[in-house]
Amino acid sequence: MLKEHQIKLTEEIVETAYKLLTHKLAYGGLTARNESAFQLEFGHILKTIGQLYEFRLVDKFHLEFETYISLNTTSIKSKSERARVDLLLKYQDDDSTTKVAIELKFFKKNNHREPNNRYDVFKDISNLELYKSHDIDLCYFILATDHSHYCSKENYSSDTSDFDFRHGQKYKAGTTLKYKTAKPYGEDLSLQQDYDFCWDTIKDLYFLKLKV
Repeated sequence: MLKEHQIKLTEEIVETAYKLLTHKLAYGGLTARNESAFQLEFGHILKTIGQLYEFRLVDKFHLEFETYISLNTTSIKSKSERARVDLLLKYQDDDSTTKVAIELKFFKKNNHREPNNRYDVFKDISNLELYKSHDIDLCYFILATDHSHYCSKENYSSDTSDFDFRHGQKYKAGTTLKYKTAKPYGEDLSLQQDYDFCWDTIKDLYFLKLKV
């Protein structure tokens, strides 16, 4: 199988799994009360679909939870030459392997850890950009929440307004994001790519998916 075709099929797996997960959560077919459960349910759907894409005997789909990626440089997330990723997918045959790193966030309204949650989103995106430069073919960031604060709040405090991924917002590559409080939660961040933030609203849940 040509590498380009393999990558396309892997994208189909992720996109289909995302659609199924979001709709099942929103309509009650699945219940996830925390980030661990969200990760487990998404992993189960990915594995089920991935195995259906094993069209030939040589096609293999593999999924790992909370596994490590080897890096040649220090990541913001791990401060080491290894970084832990929420989900790592491998779709392979005898000739090639496509690797996918996925970082997940699940923000509950009753656990309103703000504004640090918004910083952590950009930190995850920054790390996914790093993974992509270290033998990872596709990277995705996926966020689910029951709190409209993240996708449609009118405005944020000027101290943390840099960390803004509300629906319709854009990020320009190279822009420095600063946490301007007296004791910053984290160091400045700068991303390598442009991003358009487009949310999916399904019933009373909100979902953000970024392909990095």
